[in-house]
Amino acid sequence: MRIVYIGTVEFSRTALRTLTLLNANIVGVVAKTASAFNADFVDMSATALGGGIPYLAVSNINSPVAVQWIRERRPDVVFCFGFSQLLKKEILTCAPMGVVGYHPAMLPRNRGRHPIVWALALGLTNTGSTFFFMDEGVDSGDILSQEDVPILYADTARTLYDKIAVTAQRQIAWFLPRLQNGTYKREPQDESKANHLRKRVAEDGHIDFRMSSGAIYNLVRALTSPYPGAHTCYRDAVVRVWAAEERSWGDPSVEPGKVLEVVNNYVLVKCDGGSILLTRHEFSDYPHVGDYLQ
Repeated sequence: MRIVYIGTVEFSRTALRTLTLLNANIVGVVAKTASAFNADFVDMSATALGGGIPYLAVSNINSPVAVQWIRERRPDVVFCFGFSQLLKKEILTCAPMGVVGYHPAMLPRNRGRHPIVWALALGLTNTGSTFFFMDEGVDSGDILSQEDVPILYADTARTLYDKIAVTAQRQIAWFLPRLQNGTYKREPQDESKANHLRKRVAEDGHIDFRMSSGAIYNLVRALTSPYPGAHTCYRDAVVRVWAAEERSWGDPSVEPGKVLEVVNNYVLVKCDGGSILLTRHEFSDYPHVGDYLQ
């Protein structure tokens, strides 16, 4: 089975390496050389060329050059695991079996943008790992393989990203031989259960200390590595926050955003109904007790 592989993020590289270990016949890799959009972008060229796989770098996956290059590889199936552009019909019809895509959520729930970030920011207790046959909609095609992934209180974007990747590798090992021998099944999605997540913008990462400690904790862990981090402001400077812990202490007469303690590089800040301890951050100018973060 001839496979053309499309991907450009950390997960894409992990999945490509898994396919290589499974002796999948990858006849071409298409990726980007740079991406300002993907915080988890990686250069796929070394992985592809190091394995002797033909490689094409593109900025637009739907360009005539990309379409022609993929067709010339004569794929039986295309895998698109981690490429933040919708595929148009010209790509979707390049291979007889179609295009298998990937989404880190329990489709049809949480289609759309940034599902790992939103799952943590919203305080969800589970997400999923779904491989599906792509169509011209957004994450709406028939499901090939799907597994539930629990989210623990201690999970961060990094640990959840890695947990999902491990689950996906197991799924690839399961469905690859079924695609090869034609015993795979397609399960249509239930549109009545679908919802769509919007694109995250920079303002979504701002810590508003009028939020509860739980909401702030979820925001910080959602945007930590490999993502760009949550942020607050101190003396007109943007300060990235990478880790935080909830604290129950909080005098109701103290305003949100007031610094309560600064000890051993930890900064305790009043928030709604309690306080939040900023444990990993990028303060260049440390606040003092009584100062305010905005």
